[in-house]
Amino acid sequence: MENALTGSFIAALVLATATRLWLAQRQIRHVQSHRNAVPQGFDRVLPLAAHQTAADYAVARTRLGVADLLIGVAALLALTLGGAMQTVSDALARALDPSGLWHGTALIVCVVVLLSLLELPVAVWRTFVIEARFGFNRQTPALFVADLARQALVGTALGVPLVILALWLMARMGESWWLYVWLAWMAFNLLVLLLYPTLIAPLFNRFTPLADPALAGRIDALLARCGFRASGLFVMDGSKRSSHGNAYFTGFGAARRIVFFDTLLARLAPEEIEAVLAHELGHFKLRHVWKRVAWLFALSLAMIWGLGQLASQAWFYSGLGVSTPSAAAALLLFFLVVPVFTFPLQPLASLYSRRHEFEADAYAANH
Repeated sequence: MENALTGSFIAALVLATATRLWLAQRQIRHVQSHRNAVPQGFDRVLPLAAHQTAADYAVARTRLGVADLLIGVAALLALTLGGAMQTVSDALARALDPSGLWHGTALIVCVVVLLSLLELPVAVWRTFVIEARFGFNRQTPALFVADLARQALVGTALGVPLVILALWLMARMGESWWLYVWLAWMAFNLLVLLLYPTLIAPLFNRFTPLADPALAGRIDALLARCGFRASGLFVMDGSKRSSHGNAYFTGFGAARRIVFFDTLLARLAPEEIEAVLAHELGHFKLRHVWKRVAWLFALSLAMIWGLGQLASQAWFYSGLGVSTPSAAAALLLFFLVVPVFTFPLQPLASLYSRRHEFEADAYAANH
């Protein structure tokens, strides 16, 4: 089984990587071949220069995505078959009990930090080269670093207790530990949804009530037509990081709130803003959000059940480059490797998401 898993992993990784690279190159060729002609139907409202800039931006983002993909593949191979995860585990074992809770927690934290550091150059290039080149970036290096610090603090405050709880459940709950871990994971997701609007998001942005009474009146009328109740309409200072615009609603129940980027309000006419929000409300009214939550619950249950079957198998660890089985190693290996094997399912997920987007567009057009 060990050799079979290793071979299957390599084959699946090669197939997934080759497919992603082919799709990226196909997308680049397609965009470049249509760079010098505005699509029919848009030629009256979109200048050729703006269309060309958008094409160049798409190509630059796709090429950076290729670099990000290759870095991720190299990191995955290094951590698994390259033995890096085992090396980190052995180093931690010199100071911590290898079978203890703190060793497992430290191992997961170290791997997460390592992967985050590998992602950092891509994030820097995306923000300060690509986004800046096309006039979107407004983030200063100081704010970029401050965001990293805040993300690390929030991730530590929320993630470390979850990891400790998961490892404790795996050690104490017998063969059914996977069910308790799933319940803890679901509770964690619901807690984050509850805390995000009022406690987490304000750490990164300033939110102020929408001050335009005319626009607020239009939005209130739209909400009434859609049967949507919100605790408030807020404007977020997204312009301090980017000139991109968006609108979204967050929270649930009585705590739902609608948020507009200040950049969106500055660039779009009231009827256009209403159309953007109507699309987002379409997702709500058509229960897309709850359907996705239900899929998340079901998929995560199946995945954690699968982890429960694999965690006790020695070949699962040795086949992926780990010689010292542990609960922490099982969690890391599983969530690092599963995306490789589930890659063929992504077209189905994209099709499902695409259908929801078309449905939300149709809802917006009718409201």
